[in-house]
Amino acid sequence: MKTIVFFLEEPSAREMLVGLLPKILPDGVQSRFLVFQGKQDLEKNLVAKMRGWRLPESVFIVMRDQDAGDCEIIKLRLCDLCRKADRGNTVVRVACRELESFYLGDLDAVEKGLSLTGLAKLQDTRKFRSPDKLGTPSAELERLTKGVYQKVSGSRAIGRHLSPDSNRSHSFKVLVDGIRRLADI
Repeated sequence: MKTIVFFLEEPSAREMLVGLLPKILPDGVQSRFLVFQGKQDLEKNLVAKMRGWRLPESVFIVMRDQDAGDCEIIKLRLCDLCRKADRGNTVVRVACRELESFYLGDLDAVEKGLSLTGLAKLQDTRKFRSPDKLGTPSAELERLTKGVYQKVSGSRAIGRHLSPDSNRSHSFKVLVDGIRRLADI
């Protein structure tokens, strides 16, 4: 059985993926998660964890936030680490600014997941048409939800409502495409 192994910077990414993946993965593909304690821990331990992975028929996705860094430099550094681990075919995805950009790209999912009203109608406003361009999506999401959103529990609640096909976040769409591609290999 094929396994997609996710190397993640934080627990909230895992919670989001647990809700999203059943909508994307075909039967016969399972997922596993290695969650690190932030981006530095991820980068420090990625090579050893990848080299040590022994489950056959495994493919890998590394995912982390861009935060204030340069997306291209971050991706190149992560790809280099994957090559050092002899896993050059790993898919590397960087969430533009923060994971919360994914949620701001699907305000209907935020509304449903957090049991709020009136958010979905904001999706077509200028601010939320391209959520990857927002400077601090987590602060925007907290403001928008009036403090209801909490990183881990919010990711768990929102993740199961995310639409894999109609999200406004470009980096989310690229992540979904990468997952689908690996599932089909």
